[in-house]
Amino acid sequence: MSWAVEEWKEGLSPRVLQKIHELESQVDKLKRERQQRQYQLETLEAALQKQKQKVENEKNESAILKRENQSLMELCDNLEKAKQKIAHDLQVKESQVNIQSGQLNSCKKDVERLEQELKR
Repeated sequence: MSWAVEEWKEGLSPRVLQKIHELESQVDKLKRERQQRQYQLETLEAALQKQKQKVENEKNESAILKRENQSLMELCDNLEKAKQKIAHDLQVKESQVNIQSGQLNSCKKDVERLEQELKR
């Protein structure tokens, strides 16, 4: 088959044959370069897709973390409110204890005074 491809070149001058050879070499070189660039393009496209997937995964993870953070902030707010309520309740109870302690002391003094009166 290659003899048929080469047959059309018969009878051409050496200068023309040299030019044809140079052009064929250039065509082969350009084909190799095109294949190489096609491979590079495919490699870069694969890398781009991988990066896009990575970005998408990180966006999803970021959204999940934002939701989790919001949930934790709400939980902290609720705990802070509960803490304030408990602190207020504690103050109220301490006040009641102080009042009752004062009443107890007053009653003790009354009892002592009454005991003193009875002794007289």
